[in-house]
Amino acid sequence: MTSPTTPTGPTGSDGPTGSDGPTGSTTPAGRRDPAPPRVLTIAGSDSGGGAGIQADLKTMLAHGVHGMSVVAAVTAQNSLGVQGAWDLPVEAVVAQYRSVVDDIGVQAVKTGMLSSPALVETVAGLLAAQEAPVVVDPVGVSKHGDPLLAAEAVSVVRERLLPTATVVTPNLFEVEQLAGVKVVEESGMRAAADALLALGPRWVLVKGGHLPGEAADLLTDGTEEHWYRAPRRDNRHTHGTGCTLASAIASQLALGRSVPEAVAAAKDYVTGAIEHGFALGAGIGPVDHAWRLRSRG
Repeated sequence: MTSPTTPTGPTGSDGPTGSDGPTGSTTPAGRRDPAPPRVLTIAGSDSGGGAGIQADLKTMLAHGVHGMSVVAAVTAQNSLGVQGAWDLPVEAVVAQYRSVVDDIGVQAVKTGMLSSPALVETVAGLLAAQEAPVVVDPVGVSKHGDPLLAAEAVSVVRERLLPTATVVTPNLFEVEQLAGVKVVEESGMRAAADALLALGPRWVLVKGGHLPGEAADLLTDGTEEHWYRAPRRDNRHTHGTGCTLASAIASQLALGRSVPEAVAAAKDYVTGAIEHGFALGAGIGPVDHAWRLRSRG
Protein backbone atom coordinates (compact mmCIF):
# COMPACT_ATOMS: atom_id res chain seq x y z
CA MET A 1 0.00 0.00 0.00
CA THR A 2 1.28 3.45 -0.84
CA SER A 3 0.23 7.02 -0.17
CA PRO A 4 1.57 9.16 -3.01
CA THR A 5 2.57 12.75 -2.43
CA THR A 6 1.33 15.70 -4.42
CA PRO A 7 2.93 15.63 -7.90
CA THR A 8 5.09 18.40 -9.24
CA GLY A 9 4.84 17.70 -12.96
CA PRO A 10 2.99 15.72 -15.63
CA THR A 11 3.58 11.96 -15.42
CA GLY A 12 1.80 8.68 -15.96
CA SER A 13 -0.27 7.09 -18.70
CA ASP A 14 -3.72 8.01 -17.40
CA GLY A 15 -3.51 11.65 -18.49
CA PRO A 16 -5.42 13.48 -21.22
CA THR A 17 -6.19 11.83 -24.52
CA GLY A 18 -9.14 13.93 -25.66
CA SER A 19 -9.54 16.09 -28.74
CA ASP A 20 -7.29 19.11 -28.97
CA GLY A 21 -9.27 22.01 -30.43
CA PRO A 22 -7.74 25.50 -30.45
CA THR A 23 -4.57 25.79 -28.37
CA GLY A 24 -4.18 29.49 -27.86
CA SER A 25 -4.87 33.05 -28.91
CA THR A 26 -2.72 35.67 -30.56
CA THR A 27 -2.02 38.83 -28.56
CA PRO A 28 -1.87 42.30 -30.18
CA ALA A 29 1.92 42.00 -30.14
CA GLY A 30 1.71 38.77 -32.13
CA ARG A 31 2.68 36.48 -29.26
CA ARG A 32 0.67 33.26 -29.05
CA ASP A 33 -0.30 32.21 -25.53
CA PRO A 34 -1.07 28.51 -25.11
CA ALA A 35 -4.53 27.73 -23.84
CA PRO A 36 -4.70 25.91 -20.50
CA PRO A 37 -6.02 22.34 -20.40
CA ARG A 38 -9.79 22.15 -20.87
CA VAL A 39 -12.09 20.36 -18.43
CA LEU A 40 -15.83 19.88 -18.90
CA THR A 41 -18.33 19.43 -16.09
CA ILE A 42 -21.73 17.86 -16.76
CA ALA A 43 -23.81 18.50 -13.66
CA GLY A 44 -26.54 20.52 -11.98
CA SER A 45 -26.43 24.19 -11.09
CA ASP A 46 -26.36 25.23 -7.41
CA SER A 47 -27.89 28.69 -7.05
CA GLY A 48 -26.14 29.11 -3.69
CA GLY A 49 -22.74 28.65 -5.34
CA GLY A 50 -21.42 25.99 -2.95
CA ALA A 51 -21.74 22.81 -4.99
CA GLY A 52 -22.57 21.63 -8.50
CA ILE A 53 -21.49 23.51 -11.60
CA GLN A 54 -20.46 26.54 -9.57
CA ALA A 55 -18.14 24.54 -7.29
CA ASP A 56 -16.73 22.67 -10.29
CA LEU A 57 -15.77 25.83 -12.19
CA LYS A 58 -14.23 27.44 -9.10
CA THR A 59 -12.18 24.32 -8.48
CA MET A 60 -11.00 24.17 -12.07
CA LEU A 61 -9.91 27.81 -11.98
CA ALA A 62 -8.01 27.14 -8.76
CA HIS A 63 -6.12 24.36 -10.57
CA GLY A 64 -5.19 26.47 -13.57
CA VAL A 65 -7.40 24.74 -16.14
CA HIS A 66 -10.16 26.13 -18.32
CA GLY A 67 -13.53 24.98 -17.02
CA MET A 68 -16.54 24.48 -19.29
CA SER A 69 -20.04 23.31 -18.45
CA VAL A 70 -23.03 21.32 -19.59
CA VAL A 71 -25.91 22.24 -17.29
CA ALA A 72 -28.06 19.14 -16.80
CA ALA A 73 -30.36 20.51 -14.10
CA VAL A 74 -31.16 23.72 -12.27
CA THR A 75 -31.69 23.76 -8.51
CA ALA A 76 -33.04 26.34 -6.10
CA GLN A 77 -30.53 25.76 -3.33
CA ASN A 78 -29.00 27.58 -0.38
CA SER A 79 -27.24 26.82 2.90
CA LEU A 80 -30.41 25.22 4.30
CA GLY A 81 -31.06 22.71 1.51
CA VAL A 82 -32.57 22.18 -1.92
CA GLN A 83 -35.91 23.89 -2.37
CA GLY A 84 -36.50 22.77 -5.95
CA ALA A 85 -34.84 20.99 -8.89
CA TRP A 86 -35.64 20.94 -12.61
CA ASP A 87 -33.98 18.74 -15.24
CA LEU A 88 -33.10 20.29 -18.57
CA PRO A 89 -34.41 18.57 -21.70
CA VAL A 90 -32.16 15.86 -23.11
CA GLU A 91 -31.76 17.79 -26.37
CA ALA A 92 -30.44 20.81 -24.44
CA VAL A 93 -27.83 18.65 -22.71
CA VAL A 94 -26.74 17.07 -25.99
CA ALA A 95 -26.55 20.47 -27.72
CA GLN A 96 -24.36 21.94 -24.96
CA TYR A 97 -22.04 18.93 -25.05
CA ARG A 98 -21.65 18.92 -28.83
CA SER A 99 -21.14 22.69 -28.88
CA VAL A 100 -18.18 22.46 -26.50
CA VAL A 101 -16.60 19.17 -27.53
CA ASP A 102 -16.84 19.61 -31.31
CA ASP A 103 -15.32 23.10 -31.30
CA ILE A 104 -13.12 23.51 -28.23
CA GLY A 105 -12.29 19.93 -27.27
CA VAL A 106 -11.81 18.47 -23.80
CA GLN A 107 -8.92 16.90 -21.92
CA ALA A 108 -11.00 15.60 -19.01
CA VAL A 109 -14.69 15.34 -18.12
CA LYS A 110 -16.39 15.33 -14.72
CA THR A 111 -20.00 14.31 -14.16
CA GLY A 112 -22.13 15.27 -11.18
CA MET A 113 -25.87 15.48 -10.58
CA LEU A 114 -27.73 13.52 -13.29
CA SER A 115 -31.06 12.83 -11.67
CA SER A 116 -33.19 11.06 -14.28
CA PRO A 117 -32.73 7.82 -16.23
CA ALA A 118 -32.95 9.73 -19.52
CA LEU A 119 -30.16 12.13 -18.55
CA VAL A 120 -27.91 9.35 -17.27
CA GLU A 121 -28.47 7.29 -20.42
CA THR A 122 -27.80 10.26 -22.68
CA VAL A 123 -24.62 11.38 -20.93
CA ALA A 124 -23.30 7.81 -20.75
CA GLY A 125 -23.76 7.49 -24.50
CA LEU A 126 -21.91 10.73 -25.15
CA LEU A 127 -19.01 9.80 -22.90
CA ALA A 128 -18.64 6.30 -24.33
CA ALA A 129 -17.79 7.86 -27.70
CA GLN A 130 -14.84 10.01 -26.54
CA GLU A 131 -11.37 9.25 -25.17
CA ALA A 132 -10.67 11.89 -22.53
CA PRO A 133 -10.53 10.64 -18.92
CA VAL A 134 -13.88 10.75 -17.11
CA VAL A 135 -14.40 11.31 -13.39
CA VAL A 136 -17.87 10.21 -12.26
CA ASP A 137 -19.20 11.67 -9.02
CA PRO A 138 -22.34 9.51 -8.57
CA VAL A 139 -24.35 12.15 -6.71
CA GLY A 140 -27.14 10.49 -4.77
CA VAL A 141 -28.04 12.93 -2.03
CA SER A 142 -27.17 16.52 -1.10
CA LYS A 143 -25.19 17.56 1.97
CA HIS A 144 -28.52 18.43 3.59
CA GLY A 145 -30.04 15.00 2.93
CA ASP A 146 -32.10 15.94 -0.12
CA PRO A 147 -32.29 13.11 -2.73
CA LEU A 148 -30.71 14.12 -6.06
CA LEU A 149 -30.89 10.81 -7.95
CA ALA A 150 -34.22 9.26 -8.83
CA ALA A 151 -34.59 5.66 -7.62
CA GLU A 152 -35.28 4.48 -11.15
CA ALA A 153 -32.01 6.08 -12.36
CA VAL A 154 -29.75 4.07 -10.02
CA SER A 155 -29.67 1.00 -12.27
CA VAL A 156 -28.82 3.17 -15.29
CA VAL A 157 -25.89 4.74 -13.42
CA ARG A 158 -24.75 1.26 -12.47
CA GLU A 159 -25.07 -0.30 -15.92
CA ARG A 160 -24.34 2.58 -18.31
CA LEU A 161 -22.46 5.43 -16.61
CA LEU A 162 -19.96 3.60 -14.40
CA PRO A 163 -18.38 1.68 -17.30
CA THR A 164 -17.40 5.03 -18.89
CA ALA A 165 -15.49 6.15 -15.78
CA THR A 166 -11.75 6.45 -15.50
CA VAL A 167 -12.39 7.13 -11.80
CA VAL A 168 -15.64 6.92 -9.81
CA THR A 169 -15.74 8.76 -6.48
CA PRO A 170 -18.61 7.48 -4.27
CA ASN A 171 -19.11 8.29 -0.62
CA LEU A 172 -20.31 5.46 1.63
CA PHE A 173 -23.99 6.23 1.05
CA GLU A 174 -23.43 6.04 -2.71
CA VAL A 175 -21.45 2.81 -2.35
CA GLU A 176 -24.44 1.20 -0.66
CA GLN A 177 -26.84 2.69 -3.22
CA LEU A 178 -24.87 1.44 -6.24
CA ALA A 179 -23.20 -1.76 -5.04
CA GLY A 180 -25.38 -2.87 -2.15
CA VAL A 181 -22.41 -2.92 0.24
CA LYS A 182 -22.83 -1.20 3.61
CA VAL A 183 -19.51 0.01 5.05
CA VAL A 184 -19.42 0.59 8.81
CA GLU A 185 -15.66 0.54 9.37
CA GLU A 186 -12.51 1.13 7.36
CA SER A 187 -11.81 -2.57 6.85
CA GLY A 188 -14.98 -2.83 4.77
CA MET A 189 -13.84 -0.32 2.17
CA ARG A 190 -11.86 -2.90 0.17
CA ALA A 191 -14.90 -5.12 -0.39
CA ALA A 192 -16.90 -2.05 -1.38
CA ALA A 193 -14.27 -1.03 -3.93
CA ASP A 194 -14.19 -4.54 -5.40
CA ALA A 195 -17.98 -4.54 -5.77
CA LEU A 196 -17.84 -1.23 -7.63
CA LEU A 197 -14.95 -2.31 -9.86
CA ALA A 198 -17.11 -5.22 -11.01
CA LEU A 199 -19.48 -2.62 -12.50
CA GLY A 200 -16.86 -1.42 -15.00
CA PRO A 201 -14.90 1.71 -13.93
CA ARG A 202 -11.11 1.59 -14.29
CA TRP A 203 -10.46 3.01 -10.81
CA VAL A 204 -12.64 3.38 -7.71
CA LEU A 205 -12.07 5.97 -4.99
CA VAL A 206 -14.13 5.00 -1.93
CA LYS A 207 -14.43 8.06 0.31
CA GLY A 208 -14.45 7.21 4.01
CA GLY A 209 -15.24 10.67 5.31
CA HIS A 210 -18.43 9.48 7.05
CA LEU A 211 -16.51 7.04 9.25
CA PRO A 212 -15.10 8.13 12.64
CA GLY A 213 -11.44 9.05 12.98
CA GLU A 214 -9.18 10.55 10.34
CA ALA A 215 -10.55 11.07 6.83
CA ALA A 216 -9.32 8.00 4.92
CA ASP A 217 -10.04 7.31 1.24
CA LEU A 218 -9.16 4.15 -0.71
CA LEU A 219 -8.19 4.20 -4.40
CA THR A 220 -7.80 0.95 -6.31
CA ASP A 221 -7.98 -0.49 -9.80
CA GLY A 222 -8.07 -4.05 -8.46
CA THR A 223 -4.29 -4.39 -8.70
CA GLU A 224 -2.84 -1.25 -7.14
CA GLU A 225 -4.10 0.08 -3.81
CA HIS A 226 -3.52 3.59 -2.47
CA TRP A 227 -4.71 5.06 0.82
CA TYR A 228 -5.04 8.81 1.32
CA ARG A 229 -5.37 10.10 4.87
CA ALA A 230 -5.86 13.55 6.35
CA PRO A 231 -6.72 14.88 9.81
CA ARG A 232 -10.42 15.52 10.32
CA ARG A 233 -11.13 19.25 10.37
CA ASP A 234 -13.51 20.60 13.01
CA ASN A 235 -15.62 22.63 10.59
CA ARG A 236 -19.28 22.05 9.77
CA HIS A 237 -19.11 24.16 6.59
CA THR A 238 -18.45 21.39 4.07
CA HIS A 239 -21.06 21.98 1.36
CA GLY A 240 -19.69 20.97 -2.05
CA THR A 241 -16.97 18.61 -0.83
CA GLY A 242 -17.76 15.78 -3.27
CA CYS A 243 -18.12 18.05 -6.30
CA THR A 244 -14.89 19.80 -5.40
CA LEU A 245 -12.88 16.61 -5.00
CA ALA A 246 -14.09 15.11 -8.28
CA SER A 247 -13.42 18.35 -10.18
CA ALA A 248 -9.94 18.60 -8.67
CA ILE A 249 -9.18 15.05 -9.81
CA ALA A 250 -10.42 15.82 -13.33
CA SER A 251 -8.30 18.98 -13.41
CA GLN A 252 -5.20 17.07 -12.37
CA LEU A 253 -5.82 14.40 -14.99
CA ALA A 254 -6.10 17.14 -17.62
CA LEU A 255 -2.76 18.48 -16.41
CA GLY A 256 -1.19 15.10 -17.19
CA ARG A 257 -1.05 13.41 -13.80
CA SER A 258 -1.62 9.69 -13.35
CA VAL A 259 -4.75 8.67 -11.46
CA PRO A 260 -2.98 8.07 -8.11
CA GLU A 261 -1.12 11.39 -8.41
CA ALA A 262 -4.29 13.23 -9.40
CA VAL A 263 -6.16 11.88 -6.39
CA ALA A 264 -3.29 12.77 -4.04
CA ALA A 265 -3.21 16.38 -5.26
CA ALA A 266 -7.01 16.63 -5.16
CA LYS A 267 -7.15 15.24 -1.62
CA ASP A 268 -4.62 17.84 -0.48
CA TYR A 269 -6.63 20.63 -2.10
CA VAL A 270 -10.01 19.59 -0.70
CA THR A 271 -8.58 19.07 2.78
CA GLY A 272 -7.48 22.71 2.78
CA ALA A 273 -10.80 23.82 1.31
CA ILE A 274 -12.66 22.05 4.14
CA GLU A 275 -10.39 23.56 6.78
CA HIS A 276 -11.13 27.04 5.41
CA GLY A 277 -14.87 26.48 4.81
CA PHE A 278 -16.90 29.48 5.90
CA ALA A 279 -20.35 30.31 7.23
CA LEU A 280 -22.84 31.44 4.61
CA GLY A 281 -26.53 31.91 5.31
CA ALA A 282 -28.23 30.17 8.22
CA GLY A 283 -27.15 26.58 7.49
CA ILE A 284 -24.12 24.69 6.18
CA GLY A 285 -21.64 26.92 4.40
CA PRO A 286 -19.35 25.93 1.51
CA VAL A 287 -15.76 24.81 1.42
CA ASP A 288 -13.41 27.58 0.35
CA HIS A 289 -12.32 26.96 -3.25
CA ALA A 290 -9.97 29.95 -3.12
CA TRP A 291 -8.25 28.99 0.13
CA ARG A 292 -4.79 28.90 -1.42
CA LEU A 293 -5.22 32.41 -2.83
CA ARG A 294 -6.52 33.72 0.50
CA SER A 295 -3.67 31.99 2.37
CA ARG A 296 -1.17 33.88 0.24
CA GLY A 297 -2.97 37.18 0.68
